[in-house]
Amino acid sequence: MSTSINLKMKKIAFILTVTLMVSCNSKLRHTETSQVSETAHKHAQEEPSDHSTANEYMRQSSMEDLIRRFESPERDAYQQPQKVLEHLGELKGKTVMDIGAGSGYFSVKLAEAGARVIAADVDDEFQEFIQRRIRENDLSNIETRKIPYDDPGLRKEEVDMVLMVNSYHHIENRPDYFAKVRKGMKPDGELVIIDYFKFEIPVGPPVNHKVSMDVVVNELKEAGFTAFVVNVELLEYQFVIRAKFTAFK
Repeated sequence: MSTSINLKMKKIAFILTVTLMVSCNSKLRHTETSQVSETAHKHAQEEPSDHSTANEYMRQSSMEDLIRRFESPERDAYQQPQKVLEHLGELKGKTVMDIGAGSGYFSVKLAEAGARVIAADVDDEFQEFIQRRIRENDLSNIETRKIPYDDPGLRKEEVDMVLMVNSYHHIENRPDYFAKVRKGMKPDGELVIIDYFKFEIPVGPPVNHKVSMDVVVNELKEAGFTAFVVNVELLEYQFVIRAKFTAFK
């Protein structure tokens, strides 16, 4: 069986697990949390957090290696940033927090698309690297914000959107954390999680460091989010979960 066929079969299994409906032409369907199956809820309760192990794994690489990897052409090939930005819709004039901003891979692109960006990360070296990029590219619409592991550092109703790419598995006590994220979002705000499928793929961390899609949905439900749009077709190796605490229009 070819790798591409095997990957598609695994994606289908994920969809069935969380009882999502994805149309044949890949258009998104809305799903309320009440549609999430009891099996998925049980899975969310049983799956342990690997927060500490995931952070230790990342720290095995030097900062220079991490930045080189995050900003590489190889990442561009699978991350498809322009496709992601188009998927997010109109960003001009919106305030977006990029949690786990790292090297600023998405922060810079969001700013260039017209958003006011808060590039948030726990690491001083990443923050310094982004500040250098801000100066070099004359990007006045990005601010850096160092945050702790257990708090997104958002003021009440501060942002229109929160984006988290490939960082969900680094968060501990996620329902509590994302309840704080929710409070920092405007009433019609949106949380966007992009992360790796929880099976063997050529990119991303080891499987045991990843968090499955159904677990993400259920943890966000615990955090107070009530409406979800899930896309497993946009990117080859990653799912996209868009969450709100008001209905999608």
